[in-house]
Amino acid sequence: MIKILVSDALSDEGLKILKDVKEFQTDIKTELKPDGLKEIIKDYDALLVRSATKVTKDIIDAASKLKVIGRAGVGLDNVDLAAATQKGIIVMNTPAGNTISTAEHAFSMILALSRNIPQATASTKKGEWKRSKFMGVELYAKTLGIVGFGRIGKEVAKRAISFGMSVLVYDPFLSKEIAESLGIKVVELNELLQSSDYITVHTPLTEETRHMISQPQFEIMKKGARVINCARGGIIDEQALIAAIKEGKIAGAAFDVFEKEPVAPDNELLKLDNVIVTPHLGASTEEAQVNVAIEVAEIVRDALLGKGIRNAANYPCLEPEACKVLNPHIVLAEKLGLFLAQLVEGRFQELDISYSGEISAYDLSPLTMSVCKGLLFPILKETVNFVNAVSLAKERGIKVKEGKASKEEEFVNLIKLALKTDKETRVIWGTLSGNKQARIVKIDEYYVELYPTGEMIYIENWDRPGLIGSLGTVLGKHGVNIAAMTFGRDKPAGKAISVLSVDSPVSAELAGKIKKLENILTIKGIRV
Repeated sequence: MIKILVSDALSDEGLKILKDVKEFQTDIKTELKPDGLKEIIKDYDALLVRSATKVTKDIIDAASKLKVIGRAGVGLDNVDLAAATQKGIIVMNTPAGNTISTAEHAFSMILALSRNIPQATASTKKGEWKRSKFMGVELYAKTLGIVGFGRIGKEVAKRAISFGMSVLVYDPFLSKEIAESLGIKVVELNELLQSSDYITVHTPLTEETRHMISQPQFEIMKKGARVINCARGGIIDEQALIAAIKEGKIAGAAFDVFEKEPVAPDNELLKLDNVIVTPHLGASTEEAQVNVAIEVAEIVRDALLGKGIRNAANYPCLEPEACKVLNPHIVLAEKLGLFLAQLVEGRFQELDISYSGEISAYDLSPLTMSVCKGLLFPILKETVNFVNAVSLAKERGIKVKEGKASKEEEFVNLIKLALKTDKETRVIWGTLSGNKQARIVKIDEYYVELYPTGEMIYIENWDRPGLIGSLGTVLGKHGVNIAAMTFGRDKPAGKAISVLSVDSPVSAELAGKIKKLENILTIKGIRV
């Protein structure tokens, strides 16, 4: 008997799918404390959660039989993905289940903000009749700026176009050709901010997107612009927004998510008359709850019955025999994609993947999935997984080519990536070390010896004496320890690259100081 534990509330439609399988014993225990879950998890083959259950490393370590963790929803911040991967547990989520729900909520917020509906409702219920106080604006002929154009952003755009709005999109992973075919225009972020009457964000929260709209961005917006956030708290700087509203620069805002949740009663946003708020309701529709429950039940059922793996966050579909050989290369492929995504400038246009060595004898699709997952992860986060990565790349107009090297390469079992953008083409080569660790051996024309893991600093520089010393001095003053360094150059005293593995992230302030050092051309912080 296959035992399944459901530790968070799941709709009856999802539970029925599991209960209808005679091989399954499905136990529903939604009030478990962490210690209680840790005590019983050893008896279960699968665990289904929403956001309440925290699947920590301690719980995963105690799970001797666990094969699958299913998350009914998109985010995986409550699951220790690394610990699950280390133990060979498949983690799956449901990235598409609440797309329509969230898109409709965002557009409802746009409408409510335009016509002052919450404020007028409260006033009328108090017995007032102040029509002039709640004068609104029309959406027709206005411009909507969408920051992030994944599934939800696309659905918001469709609704905006039907209301007669013009749509601008900022998304570094979206090709202009794909956007134009949908009747929208792709622009850089500053142009979107300067030209939009409404600005709505639909990106994951990452180090790059945290406070991506703050004081400098509010300063260049149109006077009277309106701002909507139904994505993740922290993308918009709340304090900067409050100041912009008080100054009269921003006409209003609508927030479903906050930097700290539950939102504190003394949060200044709640005190502003032209701000409307909801308590993180983006996915809170009956249909969305049913959809994610059905989807997670189906993918867990199929995985446990050996009928295939879908929406896997940490596991591409593989035959067991091939898995033994390809697993280290899958890790390498993802790391190469992740490194390259943070290295290049411009919009991705074409990815050319070349494989050589004994891995060429196997089905290469899992490796290509892994490369694409790494490539898209910096911006799409949990919404990209091994199974959907290739299709998501194609949706964004990225041409993905794969092939086997026609000639013998310098390294055994080599993976070579060439990524073309609208600004440049960068190439990276990777292989495995003797102990099966991922290793980058060449970046463009520069040979290196680099183990991509953790925090790194990538520098392009002139090959001059004293560079290492000046780098070490600046990093040391900021308390950043260097774990490893590698260098590559085309010729003595010519252009070179330096890649440093460091023990802590490099702040924007520190990166600025490094950039000012003599002989430094460019610097990038990279996290793998």
